Amino acid sequence: GSSEANEQLAEFPPRGWNSYDSFSWIVDENTYMQNAEILAKKLLPHGYEYAVIDYLWYRNYVDGAYTDSYGFDNIDEWGRPFPDLQRFPSSRNDKGFSQVVNKVHGMGLKFGIHLMKGISLQAVNGNTPILDIKTGKPYVEDGRQWTARDIGLTHRTCAWMPHGFMSVNTDIGAGKAFLRSLYRQYADWGVDFVKVDCIFGMDYSPKEIFTISELLQELDRPIILSISPGTEVTPALAKNISQHVNMYRITGDDWDNWKDVSSHFDVSSSFAAENKIGATGLRGRSWPDLDMLPFGWLTNAGVNQGPHRKCELTSDEQRTQMALWSMAKSPLMYGGDLRHLDNDTLSIITNPTLLKINHYSINNMEFHHVYSERTSKEVKHYSRFRSQDPMHLPNIDGVALGLTACSDDKANGWYMFSQHGRSDHICRNYGMQDDRNISFCLGKTKPLLTSDDTIIQNEEYQTKFHLAIMDSDDACLDASATQRKTSSDIKFPNFSRCRWHAMQMWELNEKGNLISSYSRLCATVEPNNKGVVTTGAVACAWIATGNK
Repeated sequence: GSSEANEQLAEFPPRGWNSYDSFSWIVDENTYMQNAEILAKKLLPHGYEYAVIDYLWYRNYVDGAYTDSYGFDNIDEWGRPFPDLQRFPSSRNDKGFSQVVNKVHGMGLKFGIHLMKGISLQAVNGNTPILDIKTGKPYVEDGRQWTARDIGLTHRTCAWMPHGFMSVNTDIGAGKAFLRSLYRQYADWGVDFVKVDCIFGMDYSPKEIFTISELLQELDRPIILSISPGTEVTPALAKNISQHVNMYRITGDDWDNWKDVSSHFDVSSSFAAENKIGATGLRGRSWPDLDMLPFGWLTNAGVNQGPHRKCELTSDEQRTQMALWSMAKSPLMYGGDLRHLDNDTLSIITNPTLLKINHYSINNMEFHHVYSERTSKEVKHYSRFRSQDPMHLPNIDGVALGLTACSDDKANGWYMFSQHGRSDHICRNYGMQDDRNISFCLGKTKPLLTSDDTIIQNEEYQTKFHLAIMDSDDACLDASATQRKTSSDIKFPNFSRCRWHAMQMWELNEKGNLISSYSRLCATVEPNNKGVVTTGAVACAWIATGNK
């Protein structure tokens, strides 16, 4: 009721369990309920309350189905996904999760699901009508009925699931009506938490984030909004988004290796320094999210397999991860199979001091004046790429390319470099050597139509171009990754076969921004100073004010 709607959403960083690290996408009702029961018994007393089903709960688990397979999804007559009835038999009654939700609520827990942004390719190809929830009939505007094909943006399919989902056009009434029909249905099922994916980071889709946030505010049921992935997220990017959500990923996927864990130190520190921890959010507060805790009994990323191996982090590494996540006040979502929860792991994730810090400390920030004796600096010498000869392959080693919000000053400074008789280049200076600018350049080419691409040559595409390595036709700069990235992977730059997709379209504006047509994020170039190899311990300290 209305009293619920008035309480602060995500007053503390949310805690719970998510099925991804242990089940990939193949979790079923039985294993989910077993995990929920243990969550309620052993972890709910420590504040872990959300039981979240991760991605593809609507996909049939049969031969041929995998992360980016096509044609295996259950969608209703309005183009909306419903659970795989083999894996979730109690969904047969209402083609929804109501029965599972009731059981979960009965245990004192809250229910969450993972969603992909937009609409499925299957719905667009099937051209399903759009439900107008105000009338219960197909959506009509301007005297005609609107369908999935009117709202699906076929050149903005999700970079790492192109046969799965694409963005919807939220500028038109029909696009909003479709999303409204989705979120109203989730509220009717009793959902408490939605994790919307392929909508942030390098897959940034701000209009859809704003629309979902508005639609959730229309509902009388409070629903936590979590967004993902966190690849290449900067405080500048989160600036316009945090007030519309409750938690947002700030790194790629975190798995059980120390490289992934250690990549979270600097990024969490930068969000703390910008006062993003616990800032205003949707109907409450918002939290930078460092991803799930991959401890205990696990599977591997994206496979068709359940839990079958132990966490590869040492006990000290797990404790370090738990300490950083707690100090940075990240949401705490356990990822291992709770049916194999051992006492050591249980004691790490229920450490009372860390859990208090995670919820009740304030002014959390990195304390930069700690020195470690144990780091050995080996500074690598990088070969430089001279602007005098922009035809050479840029040495990606010497520079770090990134993506950020276009309002970020680091995004300015790109320019067109034209040389008589040679194709244009797009360049940016990033340093000085011997009193000369050193610049980084990429070849500018007009996108060619390949036989399998059809596109209307409209105004919108006149100003756009591909960026290629050295006039090559088979390696164009991608604005996102075709595979999901872990937090320690190099996410950008990525080059792949040149094709007609927003992911490879770029434009240069008067301000000197190089803008991606896929995410509207802007490219940055900096000298790569990460030539420091650390051995042994990395000293890192945080400080905060306690509640006593």
